[in-house]
Amino acid sequence: MAVARKELISHLDRILQSKKIRDYCPNGLQVAGSETIQKVVTGVTASQGLIEAAIEEEADAILVHHGYFWKGEDERVIGIKKERLKALLTHDINLIAYHLPLDMHPVYGNNVQLADVLGLQVDGPLDDEDLSVPGNVGRLPRPMTGGEFSAWIAQCLQREPLHIGESGDTIETIAWCTGGAQGYLQKAVDAGIDAFLTGEITEPAVHLARETGTHFFSAGHHATERYGAKALGEYIADEFDLDVIFIDIDNPV
Repeated sequence: MAVARKELISHLDRILQSKKIRDYCPNGLQVAGSETIQKVVTGVTASQGLIEAAIEEEADAILVHHGYFWKGEDERVIGIKKERLKALLTHDINLIAYHLPLDMHPVYGNNVQLADVLGLQVDGPLDDEDLSVPGNVGRLPRPMTGGEFSAWIAQCLQREPLHIGESGDTIETIAWCTGGAQGYLQKAVDAGIDAFLTGEITEPAVHLARETGTHFFSAGHHATERYGAKALGEYIADEFDLDVIFIDIDNPV
């Protein structure tokens, strides 16, 4: 089956409420290709590797979490930006990207999908006074020591996390936000949460975690955000009877 590009984008914009969310990049259609879409490749980032894989699959569209045209980036079409755009335009491939809307969606979002993979109980938003902040708070599948939970993350994500904290301490409550959300650690501290999980870590976050006794798990930006685009792709495959394939271009960070 096939769907008109306009119909697909309108549908995705609506269910992800992308027009209501302030972001650092344009959400939805970023590069126009074929007006009719039959096959979609989904992935985390619209890298050259993913584009080449989509070309190999003869896809009409790429659906990702990390697209292009970020606020503050060099606007010139040179270097890797030129090569990526050239490949998309030459092969008439649409690039569709949803950043914060995909982080925050209650069904297909990166945060709820990560919770599902790790078996985390979702109790509420990370910041119930500012719902523009992505992330959630909840509980582990069962109380675990820091060492046990670190091993559980490694087993579920196939990625060894960096753990700041005592391996023998018991953890019950957790806050999490996928990707580069280390700046939200203070919100977990303020809420009295036992642990915080995200993709990346910075030098100040190590000290904050140590000095407050809050466990910090850095499990990889890419590794924590592999699930939203995949889930959204599976949804549109069913909704529009499209051929959709998720391709994971590995990234160690």
